[in-house]
Amino acid sequence: MDAIWDDIEKLSAVCRAAGAHLPDEELRSLQIGKVAEEAGEAMHALHGLKGLTTCGDDHDWNEVQNDLVGAVIAALLAMHYVSPADARVTFDEIFHRRTRRGREAARAV
Repeated sequence: MDAIWDDIEKLSAVCRAAGAHLPDEELRSLQIGKVAEEAGEAMHALHGLKGLTTCGDDHDWNEVQNDLVGAVIAALLAMHYVSPADARVTFDEIFHRRTRRGREAARAV
């Protein structure tokens, strides 16, 4: 997971440089919105895959997966935007808490 976070930090630096003319709070908000956009694209691809769209696009599971990965990347970037110094630690804590093993450990305390 460290390699992913290393890449997220590099990508964040590139994105922050591109948005240097915007206030930090706006960059955070825009990145959080990007998570929703990417998730929406995954849903659109799923609808197309199931023939539930009127746009005429043919979709497959690879497109759904591509858009899901886009949503994950956007979410990790958003975490880094919100708290660059401790995004990794916060992610690990929340991930642990949200897993079954984490919930069981929390109940035992």
